[in-house]
Amino acid sequence: MGTPVIDRAEELVVAAWTWLHAAVFETVVQPVVVWLGMLPWLEQAYDATEIFLIGAVELVVLALVFGALERWRPVETWRDRSPIRVDVLYTALVRLGVLPLGIFFLLLPLIDGLNGWLRLQGFIPPKPEDLFPALAANPLASFLVYLVILDFVAYWVHRFQHGWPRWWALHALHHSQREMTFWADDRNHLLDMVFVAVAFAFVALLIGVPPGQFVAVVVVTRVLESLAHANVRLSFGRWIGDWVLVSPRFHRVHHAIGEGHEGASRGHNFAVLFPIWDQIFRTASRETNYPPTGIRDQLEGREYGRGFWRQQWLGLQRFVKGEA
Repeated sequence: MGTPVIDRAEELVVAAWTWLHAAVFETVVQPVVVWLGMLPWLEQAYDATEIFLIGAVELVVLALVFGALERWRPVETWRDRSPIRVDVLYTALVRLGVLPLGIFFLLLPLIDGLNGWLRLQGFIPPKPEDLFPALAANPLASFLVYLVILDFVAYWVHRFQHGWPRWWALHALHHSQREMTFWADDRNHLLDMVFVAVAFAFVALLIGVPPGQFVAVVVVTRVLESLAHANVRLSFGRWIGDWVLVSPRFHRVHHAIGEGHEGASRGHNFAVLFPIWDQIFRTASRETNYPPTGIRDQLEGREYGRGFWRQQWLGLQRFVKGEA
């Protein structure tokens, strides 16, 4: 039970958000949808409006808070910040919903078909609340359970991104940034995003993650991932940063030249949020410094592209040729 003051503050925040969502939809989005003759998509447009607003808030938080962190204790300082501009573009496209919505509509028939087939087989997604009824009365606890489950999935998806040569051919784009900042989190090949979206949609469907909880998990994960990529000397300490929550130092090692993709495990520090997965499966690095980021073959002259379309084209070429 919350206190009356906290409950009242929560009500005000929810009311303000509901008003903003409705106002933007009714004054901007709905007229455009009607003008385009896309009335059957009105409900999806309403949901997309909220995704856009959530992303806009994220961008403000990233620019103000994480930007201040990077100015406070930067690992590196660059005179030329032009290579970072494309990462800002990736982040805007992802957080404002442009790329996720495109992928959603691309995958919608697949997910709907899979969902229908499972139900015809008599499969009703089991929720953690079914196994532990007490979770139903505690949304926060339920959210944390979903967060842990999906982060465990994210760890293994990430390992596959490095372990399967063709997937690495795409994922290498993410690792090719030599000037890594909090903007770099969404620097990904579009096909890489599709693979990840399919994996998470499948798991979320299997465990019955409610839409509201899924959105919350995605937002929290995205914000913490951006922090992990930040150009800041921040480690969270030995125990927290190496066992509890991925820190910028812990994740920077994952992007390190010569360590981020080499070795028997094809890299180290794969955890997205919780480093304990790397500790359990012995993929944690002992590196405690803040190494330079990038890929070893970049030092040998391999090009990964500077602009958005060039990066996408080169990644697709590597994928088709099977060049890791």
